[in-house]
Amino acid sequence: MKSTKQVHQPIIDQCKKSNAKAQMHLYNLYGKAMFLVALRFVKDRFLAEDVMQDAFIKAFRNIDSYKNEVAFGAWLKKIVINQSIDYLKKNKLELVSIHEGLNLKEDPENWHVENDISVDTIVKEINSLKEKYRLVLALYLLEGYDHQEIAEILKITENTSRTHLLRGKRVLQEQLKKKNYAARY
Repeated sequence: MKSTKQVHQPIIDQCKKSNAKAQMHLYNLYGKAMFLVALRFVKDRFLAEDVMQDAFIKAFRNIDSYKNEVAFGAWLKKIVINQSIDYLKKNKLELVSIHEGLNLKEDPENWHVENDISVDTIVKEINSLKEKYRLVLALYLLEGYDHQEIAEILKITENTSRTHLLRGKRVLQEQLKKKNYAARY
């Protein structure tokens, strides 16, 4: 069985030659997934569609820089995330460093939530957080980026990323506790 990379490589090669049919094929393969990635960041369906389409345009313009070192979907996803962050920054999102010198330690074991809380509920609650917390939590928990990568993407320090993650986690846990408490009583 051929890997996804092998199957998509001829299509990617055609995209590198500006073949519109091949570009449309890749758009159809990845469009829905990339829309959902953008939606997690910009929280508006119409804006997410615009961001996703801009990301595809950027990807097709820069497709020669894709060297098959990672899966095409991962390469494209990074472009969509960066495009989403750029959109938010253009629209006055401020990621401010608080207590820059403070060195906080994470407690990776303290991420547990009640088993009856759905992933959709958690994602919904993450989306209701302040932008600076929401972005870091989404990049860390949902997209799997580490603090160094988050710092590069958001143009903040790793310490600020850790701070936003910890504070966002606390707020998220409190919101989930309230929802869980309200649902049971």
